[in-house]
Amino acid sequence: MSLEIPFDMTVQELKQWQDEKKKFVLVDVREPAEYKTANIGGKLIPLNSLPQHLAELDPEAEMVVHCKLGGRSGMAVEFLRRNGFPKARNLKGGIIAWSREIDPSVPQY
Repeated sequence: MSLEIPFDMTVQELKQWQDEKKKFVLVDVREPAEYKTANIGGKLIPLNSLPQHLAELDPEAEMVVHCKLGGRSGMAVEFLRRNGFPKARNLKGGIIAWSREIDPSVPQY
C-alpha cells in the first residue's frame, strides 16, 4: 500500500529537508524578473514555459515547486502530477512565507 504524497509542503518542512540534506529538486515557477528580485535557489522554469521543460525534470525525484504566494506553484504541481510527476509538492505561501518565517534576508516584493 503506497502512501499518498501530500500536495502542499510548509516552509518549515522545506527548511527541514534542506537541513537534513534531503535530495530533492526545487523548481521556481515565477518570472525571471521576480527571480532576480528574490530567490531561494532552485531551477527557474516560469509557469507558462513548464510544458516545454518537462523532459528536463526527473519524474522519480522529490520535487518542491514555489512561486511568490503559492498560487502559480499550485497550478504547476497539479500540471506536473497529471503528467507523471507524483512527488511534486507545492510550497505553501511561497517565497513570501519563506521570507517571513525562515529567512528575513530574502526580499518581499
